[in-house]
Amino acid sequence: MSDGATDAPATEWDKMVAGALYRAGDPDLVDRRQRAQEVMRAYNATILGEPERSALLDRLLGARGEGCVVRVPFHVDYGANIRLGREVFLNYGCVVLDVCPVTVGDRTQIGPAVQILTADHPRDPKVRDEGLEFGRPVAIGRNVWIGGGALILPGVTVGDDAVIGAGAVVTRDVVPGTTVAGNPARALRRG
Repeated sequence: MSDGATDAPATEWDKMVAGALYRAGDPDLVDRRQRAQEVMRAYNATILGEPERSALLDRLLGARGEGCVVRVPFHVDYGANIRLGREVFLNYGCVVLDVCPVTVGDRTQIGPAVQILTADHPRDPKVRDEGLEFGRPVAIGRNVWIGGGALILPGVTVGDDAVIGAGAVVTRDVVPGTTVAGNPARALRRG
C-alpha cells in the first residue's frame, strides 16, 4: 500500500542493470566506465606480484570466489556487474561487456578471446537514434568449458557442465550437459 510518497526516478545505472532502456552517455555511467577503465588498465599492465594483482581484480569485479585466474589482457565495461565463482579461469583476451549482470559458476573455464556480451541495442532505428540502449543478463553455470573465440550473446543462460565449441556464436540458452558449436551454435549429435 502506498503512503502517498512518490518513488524517486530510477537512475540510468538502475535502468541499465535491470535491462531497461537507458542512456549510456549519462554522466554517472561515463564516470563509472572511466573508473573501471583505470583499474582495468592497471590490472592489464601490472608486473606486480599476486597480492597486488588480486587487489586490483577485487576493485574491478563485483565478486569473485577463491582461486579465480583472469589472464591479461582482460576487458570490461564496468566490472561491477561481474560475479565469478570459485576457481573460474579466464584465458588471455577475454571481453565481458557487463551492462547487466554476468554470473559464472564455480570451476568454469573460459578460453582465449571469448566475448560475453550483455549489451544490446534497440532494433527500432528511432529508439536507437534517441541514444537509448539496453542489455540482458548472461548466466553461465558451473563446470562449463567455453572454447577460444566463442561469443555468448545477451540474455543467454548456459547450463552446468555444458561445452561451447571454439568460435561458437551462442544466441540461445544451452541445456546443462550439452555440447554446442557453430554459428549460430547448435547442439552436436552424440555419437
